[in-house]
Amino acid sequence: MNNKKYLITVVGPTAIGKTSLAIKLAKEYHAEIISSDSRQFYKEMRIGTAVPEEEELAEAKHHFIQHKSIFEDYSVGDFEKEASKMLHKLFTSNNFVIMAGGSGLYNDAVIKGLDDFPDIDPSIRQQLNQQLKNDGIEALQDRLKSLDPDHFNNMDVQNPHRLIRALEICMGTGKPYSSFLNQKKEQRNFQTIKIGLTAERETIYNRINQRVDIMMQNGLLEEARKLHQYKNLNALQTVGYKELFDYFDGKWTLDFAVSEIKKNTRRFAKRQLTWLRKDEDILWFDHTANLSDILLKVNQKIEA
Repeated sequence: MNNKKYLITVVGPTAIGKTSLAIKLAKEYHAEIISSDSRQFYKEMRIGTAVPEEEELAEAKHHFIQHKSIFEDYSVGDFEKEASKMLHKLFTSNNFVIMAGGSGLYNDAVIKGLDDFPDIDPSIRQQLNQQLKNDGIEALQDRLKSLDPDHFNNMDVQNPHRLIRALEICMGTGKPYSSFLNQKKEQRNFQTIKIGLTAERETIYNRINQRVDIMMQNGLLEEARKLHQYKNLNALQTVGYKELFDYFDGKWTLDFAVSEIKKNTRRFAKRQLTWLRKDEDILWFDHTANLSDILLKVNQKIEA
C-alpha cells in the first residue's frame, strides 16, 4: 500500500445508514471520523438530528459532533477551516480519515475548498433577516430569483441562511452570487474516495418515516419544546424542529406536524440525491451491500 493520504467520504440521503458504514470503515482502516452533518454540530439538538448513539460514538472516534451551541455563529467557512486543521493532524498518524454526513455543501468545502467572497456590510444581512421575519421566506426567494436566477435554480431555496448569504453578496457587490463560484482553489494534499449509499425511493421514504416515528418515541417533542423560545435562531431552521414549533404556536395539530416532518424530510432526501448524482466520482452501493464488496472497490482505488 502506498503512502498517500486518503479521505474516504460516505454520502447519501438521510436515514440511509451512513453512520453505520462510516464506523465499519473506521475500524477497517484504524481511522477516525469527521462528521460533516451541519446540524449534528449543535449540542442542544440530539434527537432531531439523529446524532449517533453513545455506543456508536464509542466504536470509533468522532469529530465535529455536538461541539457547538445553537447560540454560536458557525458557518461552512468556519467548518472548512477547522476540518482542514483536523485532517492535517489526523493524517500525521494515519493515511486514512473517514468523513460522513448528508450536508453536500459541507462535504464539498472540505474536499474542494471554498470560493473566495468579498466582505459585505453587516447591515445588509440585518436588513435581510428583518425582511425574512416580516415577509417570510418567499420574499427572499423572489428577490434571489430576480438577482441571480442561475444560483436560484441550483440551491436549496428552502434554506433561509443560504438565501440570505447569496442575497447579501448580490446586494453588497452588485454582482450575481454565482459569478464568485468555481474559482481556482487551494490544492488539497489528500485524495478523496467517495462512497454513496442509496436504495429504491420507496425504501428511502419508508426508512425516513420509521426514523421520524422513532425520534418521536425517543423524546423529540420534549427536545423541541425546550428549544421553542429560540425558534428564530439559524440552527433551528431545521426540519423536525420547525414543524413542531408550528404545533406549539397553535398553527397545526401534532399529527399534522409529524406528517409534515416526514414529508419535508423526504423532500430533503430528494434534494440530497439530486446534488449527489451530479458527482461522477461517487462509487454507488445499495444500502444493503456487504462491507467486503465496498472494501474491494475502495482498495482498487487505493492501489490504482
